[in-house]
Amino acid sequence: MKKALPLLLLVLTAAIWGFAFVAQRVGNRHLDPFLYNGLRFALGAVSVALVASLWKKGHTKLNRDILLLGLVLFTASSLQQIGLVWTSAGAGGFITGLYVVFVPLIGILRKQRLGSKLLIALPLSVAGLAMMNDFTDLMISLGNGLVLLSAVFWAMHVQLIDKLRTRYDALDLATGQYTIAAAASLLIALGSLLLKDPHSLSSMSEALTKAGPAILYGGIFSVGIAFSMQTYAQKMVAPTAAAIILSSEGIFALIGGATILSEAIKTRTLVGAAMMLLAILISLELKPTKAELSPI
Repeated sequence: MKKALPLLLLVLTAAIWGFAFVAQRVGNRHLDPFLYNGLRFALGAVSVALVASLWKKGHTKLNRDILLLGLVLFTASSLQQIGLVWTSAGAGGFITGLYVVFVPLIGILRKQRLGSKLLIALPLSVAGLAMMNDFTDLMISLGNGLVLLSAVFWAMHVQLIDKLRTRYDALDLATGQYTIAAAASLLIALGSLLLKDPHSLSSMSEALTKAGPAILYGGIFSVGIAFSMQTYAQKMVAPTAAAIILSSEGIFALIGGATILSEAIKTRTLVGAAMMLLAILISLELKPTKAELSPI
C-alpha cells in the first residue's frame, strides 16, 4: 500500500488537473489570465500554508532554489492559461500532455537513463495522446503554440521537483513555489489593469463573483491539493514515469470538456484513452533508478 500511494496520488493529480482545464476556460471568460492565475496560486499558497502549520514546526526560507521553481511554475501556467484563451479544454489537455516527451529529453541532460519498460510506455503514451484528438481540428494557432511551449516548462517543473525533492520538505516546496507564482502573476495583472483602464477595478467584483467557482477549484483543488500531491509523490517516483502518469490529465480534460463544455468525444479519442491507460499501467511498475535519482 505504501508503494502504491504515490502512484495513486499522481493519478488523482492528473484527474484534478484534467478537470481544471474546464475551470481555466471558465476563468478566462471573466478574468485576465494573469489575474486568474494569481488568485488561484494565492489561494493555493494559503491553503497549503495552513496545512503546513498544523503538520510541522518551522519552514524553509525563500532561497534561489524555491525562487527558480516558482518562476518555472509561473511561466508554465501563464503560457498555458493565455493559450487556453484561443484553444479548447480538450485540445489544451492534449497539448499539455506532450510534456511526457520533454521530461525524458531533459532527463537525458541530467544523465538519466530510460529503462526497457519505459521505452515501451513512452511511445505508447505519445501515440495515445495523438489518437485522443483529431489533428484536423488542431489548427496551428497562437493558442496551441503557447500551450505547447508551456509543456516544455511543465517538463522542466517535473525535473526541477525531482532535483529538489531530497533537499526540502514537500510542503515547504509547495508553499514557496505557489507564493512566487502568485506574486508574479498578480503584479503583471495589476499592471495590465492599470494600463488598460484604471476604472475597470471598480467593476472587478462582478467578474470575481462570476469566476468564483473556477477560482476556488483552481486554487484549492488544482493548486493546493494537486500540486502538493505531485510534489510529495515525486519523492518516490521517477520523473519520466511520473510524467507518463500525469499526462493522463488529457483524458480527464476531454471528459470534463465533453460533460461540462459540450465538447465532442470521437471513437479515436476513446482508442487513444485506452492506449494512454495501458501506458500508465506499464509505468506503474517503474521505480526510480540510481541514474534517475542523480542530481544535475
